[in-house]
Amino acid sequence: MLNSIILSLVLILSASSLFAQKSQVLDKIIATIGREIVLQSDIEGRMAMFLQQNPKVNPADPELRKQVLESLINERLMVTKAVEDSIAILDEEINQSLDFMMQNLIQTYGSEKRVEDLYGMSISRIRKNYREEVRKQLLVERLQQQRFMGVKCTNREVEDFYTQYRDSIRVIPASVELAHIVKHIKPSADAKEEVKRLALKIRDSIVKGIDFAELAKRHSGDPGSASTGGDLGWVDKGKFVAEYERAAYDLQPGETSQPIESPFGFHIIQTIEKRKDASHTRHILLKLGGSADDKSRVEKILNDLKERIEKGESFEEMAKQYSDEKETQGFGGSMGVIELNRLPADLKSIVENLSEGGVSKPLPYMADPTKPSLHIILKKKNIAEHAPSLNSDFKKIEQMAVQQKQAKMMESFLKELRIAIPVQVTE
Repeated sequence: MLNSIILSLVLILSASSLFAQKSQVLDKIIATIGREIVLQSDIEGRMAMFLQQNPKVNPADPELRKQVLESLINERLMVTKAVEDSIAILDEEINQSLDFMMQNLIQTYGSEKRVEDLYGMSISRIRKNYREEVRKQLLVERLQQQRFMGVKCTNREVEDFYTQYRDSIRVIPASVELAHIVKHIKPSADAKEEVKRLALKIRDSIVKGIDFAELAKRHSGDPGSASTGGDLGWVDKGKFVAEYERAAYDLQPGETSQPIESPFGFHIIQTIEKRKDASHTRHILLKLGGSADDKSRVEKILNDLKERIEKGESFEEMAKQYSDEKETQGFGGSMGVIELNRLPADLKSIVENLSEGGVSKPLPYMADPTKPSLHIILKKKNIAEHAPSLNSDFKKIEQMAVQQKQAKMMESFLKELRIAIPVQVTE
């Protein structure tokens, strides 16, 4: 789910930057949806996204503009409903999405400087400006999850779907069935102790009167707050990780904590103000990253597992015993069937060159920015391009049937929201 959110955000934000450079249109409100709005710039940015994806798109097409406006209204309806349903998005979730978004933008444009030149602002300012957009995207995804993730189709429904649409279902592209074993690159005890010692030195400097904000700008590994002196503003109770929140509420206004460890690293926290239901804090984050030695140690572990597997031991059992990724560990490391063309180019090349039953060398794996990792991949099976059938592709056809069912339910849901939430289009 996270990858789909990030992909859509990267496209939207990339297009928004292009629109900002090329247009001097005065912004105005086009539609009001409850307390949400759609701006002229929202529409133009989304139109620029379509143009970026397909240069043949006509941005002056009134029908396309109408479709874009309807899509944005639907998004705002779901944001409004998510807020009404008290769906909460944690700051850590937003930060994680922003981290992935920045990584993708930098990869797309080649460097941080290129991204900053395109947007006309620093990386930290981009993060701050688009933080609310990320939160709304996550709210929509969470609402959709709660409403539609549990939707299923009976075997009869799948068969009926196939009978009705078999002539229009696309050919199944060439695919591979993969599994992997993931090992996180955890810092050694010495590396962890070194980061903690630095945190203690920084805290001592603050106690001696050195400006907290200046130290945050110089040392903090949180790009979203470092440029503002570590200031996180007012945050509702329950939105920080437990370790951070506990310290924030234990501190008195103006008091600075000892180094507090969380999944993100060591925090030096200063509580500025606090209420029963919210706190205003600033922090300096010192991230825990694996050293070159830590990476070499993990590479050796994975190479040893690869060697054992190549000598005949079960990859599935190795994954269950040694993989650090809980989501796939219990399934023997299964990643499922993946279309070759959906793999990143470098990974696609590696997978294509593996024989069935072959295991890759240790490769970088980043599913969670707080847990840099390596993994080895097993190529279980090649699946050639073929026409779909119930016998060989039941799961894929079932997925299509479920998606169609979800789409129909979504259509009904949006109609209900339009009745319950006032929508006013001003143009």
